[in-house]
Amino acid sequence: MDQITRQVKIDPKRLIQLEKACINIPSFKKEFENSLTKDTTQLIELVLMGAIELGASDVHLEPEEKQVKLRFRLDGLLQDILLIDLAIYKVILSRLKLLGEVKLNINAKAQDGRFSVVCGDKTIEIRMSTLPAGFGEAVVLRVLSARDVIDLKELGIRDDALGVFNHEIKKPNGLILITGPTGSGKTTTLYGILKTIASPELKVVTIEDPIEYRLPGISQTQVDIEDGYDFANGLEAIVRQDPDIILVGEIRDEQTAKITIQASLTGHMVLSTLHTNDAAGTVARLQALGEIASNIAPALSLAIGQRLVRKVCETCKKMELVTDPELNLFSQYLTNLPSNLKIPILNSSLKIAKPVGCDSCNQSGYKGRIGIFEFFVVDDEMENFILKSPSIVDLKKRATEKGMLTMFQDGLIKVLEGITTLEEVQRESTP
Repeated sequence: MDQITRQVKIDPKRLIQLEKACINIPSFKKEFENSLTKDTTQLIELVLMGAIELGASDVHLEPEEKQVKLRFRLDGLLQDILLIDLAIYKVILSRLKLLGEVKLNINAKAQDGRFSVVCGDKTIEIRMSTLPAGFGEAVVLRVLSARDVIDLKELGIRDDALGVFNHEIKKPNGLILITGPTGSGKTTTLYGILKTIASPELKVVTIEDPIEYRLPGISQTQVDIEDGYDFANGLEAIVRQDPDIILVGEIRDEQTAKITIQASLTGHMVLSTLHTNDAAGTVARLQALGEIASNIAPALSLAIGQRLVRKVCETCKKMELVTDPELNLFSQYLTNLPSNLKIPILNSSLKIAKPVGCDSCNQSGYKGRIGIFEFFVVDDEMENFILKSPSIVDLKKRATEKGMLTMFQDGLIKVLEGITTLEEVQRESTP
């Protein structure tokens, strides 16, 4: 481990050992208990590799009165992993602070830092946040795994929706916004779009915070607040670089919204994300940020609402007959679907997946996640409707009348396909 370069460099032999020890949670816990007599470096390597190998997005270290709880966020949900002695945690905390270059002698205010883990040919960025709590400093480590950009279909976009989707993303200009809460996979979808439309003939420039994916052939820049490079002034600089496609990590403020919309109105394809509850809320959110309907309507091409639901574990899932209430729910929300969308016959012989739990999925019954989506397409009719500044309810009603399937409906279809469960869809979306 090298504190000077803010890196955890794992020896190749040690890496092989850790990969074998972190195949599941019980194996990780056993290895941790066996490592308590070893030095702090090995404990930190184990925690970090455990998170990486198990696919955790975040590591939580939460001090309690007599011990510290270690939790991993797996497939979007926190899972208790093990308890750590307070004395051991204090040593781990000091070492993490050194790595993240945060002040060791300050424990009464929040601090942020970052470092990286080098394992083999992969470098994984870790964002660190400390917070004063009742029994000591709590730490959260965000694991920004170096991931490959995946195809749009792998994200969970239905075959019948891909045609409409591809038509919109291949336009020469316009604004495409991905909406949803933090952790809903918006950036993954953005890069799925880039992978589809990027080509040597097009100049693509991004501004992100942080850079989560690496895609050859595009110019990627990262926000640096300390040096005055934020989304707004970074976007202003990017527009002067003669780009064809611009990716803005997030629209957070009025200035960024204004520049983004103007760029899309002046011959650029702009991709970005926005925090709203659904696709129909995009217009209202842009208006809340200070934009006017007469600019939003001609700029916006497509708004995508999305959530991530856990996929039921293929190793242990059980197919069971639907209950009457479940069948009524499917019948209520999956009627009058587009003719090109085929679903199973809705009757009492229908079977849907139920979670069980096995070693492969750490006894959760779920393994991996997939997106549920809704696509709000702005055609000429919808553009004229937006100019009237309709409410979110009216906008969603008009969009569904024009054929938009909601995230809830998309989720129900994935339940019928045996991909996820009804409980997951109801947890992440509403009718």
